[in-house]
Amino acid sequence: MEPSFSLKTLLTISLFLFFVTPQSSLAVKLPFHPQDLLPLLPRQVSWPILNRLHGAVDLLPTFVGAASALNETGDWKGACFYENRAWMEFHNKTGSEFGGGTLHLKVSNAHSWTCMDIYVFATPYRVTWDYYLLSREHTLEFKEWESKAEYEYVKNRGVSIFLMHAGMLGTLQALWDVFPLFTNTGWGENSNIGFLEKHMGATFEQRPQPWATNISVDDIHSGDFLVISKIRGRWGGFETLEKWVSGAYAGHSAVFLRDSEGKLWVGESGNENEQGEDVIAVLPWDEWWEFELNKDNSNPHIALLPLHPDVRAKFNETAAWEYALSMNGKPYGYHNLIFSWIDTLDGNYPPPLDAHLVASFMTVWNHIQPEYAANMWNEALNKRLGTQGLDLPDILVEVEKRGSSFGKLLTIPEQDDWLYTDGKSTSCIAFVLEMYKEAGLFDPITSSVQVTEFTIKDAYTLRFFENNSSRLPKWCNGGDDVKLPFCQIKGQYRMELPEYNTMDPYPHMNERCPSLPPKYFRTQNC
Repeated sequence: MEPSFSLKTLLTISLFLFFVTPQSSLAVKLPFHPQDLLPLLPRQVSWPILNRLHGAVDLLPTFVGAASALNETGDWKGACFYENRAWMEFHNKTGSEFGGGTLHLKVSNAHSWTCMDIYVFATPYRVTWDYYLLSREHTLEFKEWESKAEYEYVKNRGVSIFLMHAGMLGTLQALWDVFPLFTNTGWGENSNIGFLEKHMGATFEQRPQPWATNISVDDIHSGDFLVISKIRGRWGGFETLEKWVSGAYAGHSAVFLRDSEGKLWVGESGNENEQGEDVIAVLPWDEWWEFELNKDNSNPHIALLPLHPDVRAKFNETAAWEYALSMNGKPYGYHNLIFSWIDTLDGNYPPPLDAHLVASFMTVWNHIQPEYAANMWNEALNKRLGTQGLDLPDILVEVEKRGSSFGKLLTIPEQDDWLYTDGKSTSCIAFVLEMYKEAGLFDPITSSVQVTEFTIKDAYTLRFFENNSSRLPKWCNGGDDVKLPFCQIKGQYRMELPEYNTMDPYPHMNERCPSLPPKYFRTQNC
């Protein structure tokens, strides 16, 4: 019951189609490098070794420089060639209005005779790639610039160059590691677990059975919070990436509401309706729980976070219901999905991610799925610029005209009152926290908190929840001998929520916070 495969999975797989792992350097050039020939060995020999050398983070390219007519790139070290530099030469061989150009890339000092380097080249208007096997000067032709805007952009900013550090065979191996993340198999589940253990330091301790709790609904109240972690299938793969970049140990969320007749409901942003659309929905608890128990094949792990009695006393149930019903049926909040993650220029990107790569990925996606690109970020970026209707290439050019950078644009905080073409935009966690705002839980600083800037981790670290284990329901955590400070109601593995229930709200909370793995340290009052 999350946003549909067509957007989330394509988005995630596309992002993961770029990989990097540095190769070992050798003092003497050999006829071949052992890593180059490993895939030719029997699979039972080669794959365990390759698995140690390349992992699922290795599909990401590294930005090495931008080649323009004004500036030659500095030297950089490739995966194969250790000495590289590039420059742009403008020409008008076709007699077109704005001409074209030739990108020169000189590569030398290969670590072996059998290696190669793969590069991705991008402007706001196009993306291409090439690979190089020989030590010499190579060229990449741009026959014609699409417009004056592209010509001016390349003249001033250059063509962005990204290195695929893993090389061809490493990239193929990394793909082998990535695609299992999205498969609905035991192999896929183990791949997600392995990724989170390796890159986040997560632990997966097995719980005693039964893995689903027999819940007494009389112990659940309006405003109680649900966090969900999926580790299998397409949602498991998407959430693994989301957790890695944000530091959240859960990938989805929902909230309880009880009506005037005592019936229990669940409010959720990211529910797939009968038409296959991702919407906000208010569902009967029994219906929601039955789906999670019997129909959700992502192996969901679910925890109930009861509100603290003092916080519950502040919760305005009438206002919460009014908000929920006003949003019921509206689209899932794709517009601001990525902006809760990016708060700083360089403190939110796990290496080798950076703002250059985000811009490149957006450019690729803009060509592959332009309608999704408009929904995912174009409108949100226009709001940050104070413009309307600009597509991604025009946005990048406008940023350049203003003497700013795309990285700075991404850090501008989302505003809860921004209206998009399809209404207010709320992701799963923004929907819950907007309800908390309407219900009075952020008083008296409500107007100075933008909950669309919160990640799921930011939500479960709020000091809103029960801190006295003796007040938790008797059925909480079932027969588990490890007593968590919250109630895990489903899942084979014990859930962990680092820094749970530790932070009081403050003005402009979570607008300038770093989030680098594996420790995810945040600065005070960020």
